[in-house]
Amino acid sequence: MFIEPAETQVRALSIAQAAMLDGTLNAIAADPDAAKPHATASALRDYDFGGVRVIFYATALGSILIVTYVEVD
Repeated sequence: MFIEPAETQVRALSIAQAAMLDGTLNAIAADPDAAKPHATASALRDYDFGGVRVIFYATALGSILIVTYVEVD
C-alpha cells in the first residue's frame, strides 16, 4: 500500500523503474526485517539496494507494508 508522497512518486516512474521497484518490494515482503531502521523515525524501516530506496512500515502482524517514500535511480 502506498501513501503520499510515495503514490505520486510511483506514478512518475518509467516502466523500467517500476520493474526495479517491483523486485525490491518483493524482496522487502519476503523479509521486512532485512531493512534497517530509519534514522529519524523508529517505526519506519529504510531499504536501499540496487538503486532503489523504499521507506516503509509494517502493520502490527507484518502482513501489510505501508510505503511512505520511493526513490528509483
